[in-house]
Amino acid sequence: MTHTSKPGTGQPDTGQPDDSKPLPPDDLAPRLYEVFAVLGPLYRRVSRKVELNEPIEGLSIGVRAVLDLLRAQGPLTVPQMGRAQALSRQFVQRMVNEAAAHGLVEAVANPAHQRSSLIRLTDDGRTAIDAVITRESALLKRVGGDLTGADVERCVRVLTRMLEVFEDVDVN
Repeated sequence: MTHTSKPGTGQPDTGQPDDSKPLPPDDLAPRLYEVFAVLGPLYRRVSRKVELNEPIEGLSIGVRAVLDLLRAQGPLTVPQMGRAQALSRQFVQRMVNEAAAHGLVEAVANPAHQRSSLIRLTDDGRTAIDAVITRESALLKRVGGDLTGADVERCVRVLTRMLEVFEDVDVN
């Protein structure tokens, strides 16, 4: 019986593709379509789950996104939030107005720009988004399985690369 090895590696040739090498663009594109095929339904299902739980915290998915961003990054202007979330400034402004009407955020002076206030969480807003994150974290713990930290890092890396390709898309 003869054993063949991969050229230049000294490793046995198993007939399997080498997952450690970047895919050529013609092979990569269809694989990335597989990501989109999963990502769309996942996003819609998660959005629907948030909407179904909306009566619990009184948050729409848009307000939830604003609160989560402010929780993670601290006070921001509406245009900064729009850029960070790839949403139109007008949509973010509506979500900020809705959150402000419920006492979840407040506008404060922006030392860097007189006409563009900073939006920050109120104590009620922090309590609301913390409750959402706690509930969602409990749900995400159910994913389980054999996923590793490296799997998650790779997933985030792929999605970030895909997002970079569309960075120039104007959302306004």
